[in-house]
Amino acid sequence: MSEKLTKLIEILKDMESAILAFSGGVDSTFLLKALKLSGIRVLAVTAYSETMPEHDFIDAKKMAEEIGIAHKIIETSELETEDFIKNSPDRCFYCKDELFRKLKEIASANGYGFVLDGSNLDDMNDWRPGRKAAVKHGVRSPLVEAGFTKDDIREESRELGLSTWDRPSSPCLSSRIPYGQKITKDDLRRVAMAEGFLRAIGFHEIRVRDHGETARIEVSEEEIPKILDSSIRKAVIEKLKSVGYKFISLDLEGYRSGSMNRIL
Repeated sequence: MSEKLTKLIEILKDMESAILAFSGGVDSTFLLKALKLSGIRVLAVTAYSETMPEHDFIDAKKMAEEIGIAHKIIETSELETEDFIKNSPDRCFYCKDELFRKLKEIASANGYGFVLDGSNLDDMNDWRPGRKAAVKHGVRSPLVEAGFTKDDIREESRELGLSTWDRPSSPCLSSRIPYGQKITKDDLRRVAMAEGFLRAIGFHEIRVRDHGETARIEVSEEEIPKILDSSIRKAVIEKLKSVGYKFISLDLEGYRSGSMNRIL
């Protein structure tokens, strides 16, 4: 066991009980495994809404079951919050504010000592308004406390045999919509359908950025030649037009995590 993982487990043991905001992604799955290794009382809670990709919800249920931690599904209603749907750069604050408030209520009602999230050190270097909500509600980030970067988490996850170790990042679907463009259920639906199709035909790291009538596709640089193949290109155009886009574009820079934050 590495020095960082040992430190993380000691941090968790001192908590005695905790609720984890569990998305089923790389970071929160690794933290859930560490919580299991710590032996403390744990509840994983996954928030489901229209902003969550369906495959992420399925993966979260699967990983909680595999690791053997009690798992609770709750619903959140970001699309009923005007501050969220107007899509300002602080959008994520309003989502996390609701989530962490609900998790604190569950913790209080069931005797859990702490609410945790899966933030890591690399998250501290990007625009993360959700961190303000975490601070507001006293949410702890044990991966930050133990000094874990994203690369550390992937390596430790691989060593622990977690299938998530090389999984691409998968933030909420709202992150595909440019700041200032109002978020609607229809926008989220067509993004989900477009990305689902690209994933189904074999693309690994993808984003479909929704610019109104235009879809801007990001795939990894290695996969750009694949999407430009004549038959695949035609299939992608046909599918994305069928879900509501009039114009289909390919970003020649390739996939970049957080590319929508460049304007900030």
